[in-house]
Amino acid sequence: MSPATSTTARVLVMAKAPVPGHVKTRLGADVGMTVAADLAAAALLDTLEVCTATFGTRYLALAGDLALAARSDAIVEALAGWIVFEQEGSTFAERLAHAHARVADCGPGPVVQVGMDTPQLTAELLGAVTDGLVGADVVLGPAPDGGWWVLGLADGRDARVLVDVPMSVPQTYRRTVDAFAGHRIADTVELCDVDTVADAEQVAALAPGSRFAHAWASGLVVSR
Repeated sequence: MSPATSTTARVLVMAKAPVPGHVKTRLGADVGMTVAADLAAAALLDTLEVCTATFGTRYLALAGDLALAARSDAIVEALAGWIVFEQEGSTFAERLAHAHARVADCGPGPVVQVGMDTPQLTAELLGAVTDGLVGADVVLGPAPDGGWWVLGLADGRDARVLVDVPMSVPQTYRRTVDAFAGHRIADTVELCDVDTVADAEQVAALAPGSRFAHAWASGLVVSR
């Protein structure tokens, strides 16, 4: 495995089309599914913006139909210059491995993969992951719920080990570390992703100028 260089890094965003009733349903149980979908769309737009500003080559692995999504026109516009393909696999772990393989097939170089629910993401945080890959094969950023918010790989083909990792459980981070045994692993800062009202409040406070924060403030008014 060769070391990564910041000039060759690509970004991979794993996203679900923000369709009401199909995304952020735990949050939607409290604020309503329409509000939850709008929040998800705002978070995705924040994520696309920072990734566009940070990486020259950008991939989106998408599940669902953007034509039915909240803020669909804005999302399509934000994806100009991105390479978009459908997620494939029966489990999220399989979809992750497949998406990384698709990117790796496009050429060598490190891959920084994030989701759509950390709208507090910054270029500095992404740069730290890319820099970490200079001396490591894997960079992993933990989340407070036991998962992870970012996975950087010097070689995206190594993501094949993810297929046996249980996702969205309190042991996901630890099981992911175990799956990459034998690789040089580095960590980066912990970030909270948005699944609950408490998460949304915390993230909105961390990124007050984001689309997500504005949508959260507006959604609270609508849902009351």
